[in-house]
Amino acid sequence: MVAIALIAMKRYAIDAYVIDVLMADLVGHDRTPAAFVVYLCLACAAERKGSASVAMSLQEIVVRTGLAKSTVQTAIRHLKRRGLLDASVTATTDAPVRRVASPWIERRARRDAG
Repeated sequence: MVAIALIAMKRYAIDAYVIDVLMADLVGHDRTPAAFVVYLCLACAAERKGSASVAMSLQEIVVRTGLAKSTVQTAIRHLKRRGLLDASVTATTDAPVRRVASPWIERRARRDAG
């Protein structure tokens, strides 16, 4: 007898800009593929929560991405410099709240409104 288990996987809606532009920019131009992986991790967590802000510790990001702690810290700094994470959120040792930014959506809305 063979048993087949079906696992329902969550699907995420990712803005085309993230794949078409941001990936090439972070991975190719900035040479920081870890920053792209961390951004995806946080963006998916934000979508799961239904909010732009997510409470996720550094250790949780490390476990979810498989990256080293120092690599995640460097990636977070880079994302803050690029305006892809809210720089005003201060990290703590437990689960800091990080706000994932999508500046292209704000620019698109301003362009369409004007």
